[in-house]
Order: sequence, then C-alpha cells, then structure tokens
Amino acid sequence: MNLSLQPVTRDNWQEAMALQVKEAQQQFTPAVAVSLAKIAIKPDGEGVTYLPFAVYNHHEMVGFIMHAYEKGTNNMYWINGFLIDEKHQGKGYGKAALAEMVRWITAQFNECQEIRLTVHKDNNAARNLYLRFGFSLTGEVFDEHEEVMAFTVK
Repeated sequence: MNLSLQPVTRDNWQEAMALQVKEAQQQFTPAVAVSLAKIAIKPDGEGVTYLPFAVYNHHEMVGFIMHAYEKGTNNMYWINGFLIDEKHQGKGYGKAALAEMVRWITAQFNECQEIRLTVHKDNNAARNLYLRFGFSLTGEVFDEHEEVMAFTVK
C-alpha cells in the first residue's frame, strides 16, 4: 500500500464525484458532491475553511476525505465527508487514510489540540474504526443522529 492524500482539483474532481459507498452505507455518508458543495455554500459559517482531498493508492483514487477548520482555534479541526469507494473497502485504506489525514492536520496546524468528526449513530463499522484509532465520543449530537467524536493530539 502506498497511500497518499492529494487535493481535489479541476483535474480530478469528476473522478472524485464518481466515488460511491455500498448501498447500505449511503444513508451514513454524504456523496462527494455534497462535500464539494460545502466549499462554496459554507453551511458552517464564513469562518470555516474546507479542504477536500482524494485518497490515492499509488495512482488510483480509492476514496475521499475533507478537512474543515476554523483558524485561531485549538479544537475546531474536523474530518468530514470521509469515504472509501465500495470497490476498495476492506483493504485497510480507511484506517490508513484516517492516519494520513490526522498526520496532515497536525503537521499544518501546530495549535491543533483536538480533531473532531461526526459518525451516524447506526454506522457501527465507522464508529469502531474511529474508536480503534483513538477517537472517543464527546456526548455531543448533531441532527439527532450524528455523534461527535474527538481525538486528542499529543
């Protein structure tokens, strides 16, 4: 495995938008198009910056992950829109991509003390991945179904 994160650009956005999760997972994960729309719409406010990344294994796109942050904070560093394409699930790309995103965030933002994400309360596979990685539930809930998880940066 030679996993890397590369920005989503005008050269690869269409390939990113073609990524799909399994049908049973679609209720838990937004389509890449929804994540990309957030960049222009800014549903979380003008102070939030969104950075979309394609997940590559060698030269093949296998997933998508987006980072959102608020400058000048120490705990508003989010991972969202994270998915591994259905054809590439079960190969360890999810764990590797999560680790790479955490490394990238902490390398870019020295002030970051906590990385957050949300997980649908019924998405046991994702919750277990995040728990094994070191995220913990905060007790916060968005939209009745999205539980907030946090990873403390050491």
